[in-house]
Amino acid sequence: MLTPLGELVEVNGHNMSVYTEGDGDKTFVFMSGSGTCSPILDFKSLYSLLSNEYKIAVVEKFGYGFSDVVDKNRDIDTILSETRMALDKAGIEPPYVLCPHSMSGLEALYWAQKYPEEVEAIVGLDMAVPDYYDEMNINIPIMRLGQYCAGLGITRWIPSLAESNAIKSGTLSQKEKEIYRAIFYQKTATVTMIDEAKAVKKNAGVVKEKGIPQVPMLLFISDGSGGTGFTKEKWRSIPKEYISNHNNASCIELDCPHYIHDYEYQRISEEIRSFIR
Repeated sequence: MLTPLGELVEVNGHNMSVYTEGDGDKTFVFMSGSGTCSPILDFKSLYSLLSNEYKIAVVEKFGYGFSDVVDKNRDIDTILSETRMALDKAGIEPPYVLCPHSMSGLEALYWAQKYPEEVEAIVGLDMAVPDYYDEMNINIPIMRLGQYCAGLGITRWIPSLAESNAIKSGTLSQKEKEIYRAIFYQKTATVTMIDEAKAVKKNAGVVKEKGIPQVPMLLFISDGSGGTGFTKEKWRSIPKEYISNHNNASCIELDCPHYIHDYEYQRISEEIRSFIR
């Protein structure tokens, strides 16, 4: 069940998982949100609709999927350097179309700020922008409780916990669903995820200071349900305001929860193709 679906590359003395699929003159890099235990399978419903035309890469950060769990600094420079190194080790060259979900939106924006020549565009999958974190409550004690329960095996006694959006609403096969559940039991609220959550407000501040990068952007925005903690109106207003002075950015509102790529994968894939064209 836990045989890596992609390849493992060595990054700073640890193994990081990188999955690739398809071929084409554009390379899409999918970047997962906080706590998504299996990024490769979480994004599959969407990227499987794109890989016949584009090259797809999913980088599983430390603490996620088939990558090693590390207890190290999760400042945004470190996270970005690890992602870039993993892609380099896997032979996946820039420029990239970054496809971040949720918290990894900060990493994508920072990437475009620091290395604009490497970022062809950003396709935000209900991605975070810095202003969200001015008001967001990061509940570390709840995350630690999840870590404790997973370590004791308590989560195995509540099967519904493992039924992710990808399992319930996506297009995963039965075998892929079983693999997803196995990864969930192993990678729930890892110490790396908790370290990331502790650092996220500071990371958001770093990104905010540098302003909005002037790369083409297409932002898909959910209705705010599914764990964001915001009302629909507030959730949608923040990214709209963020791109309001951008000369090449647009947004598309979707009436579905936060993990939009597990619900509206068909429409998103069609809109992405139009955006790239």
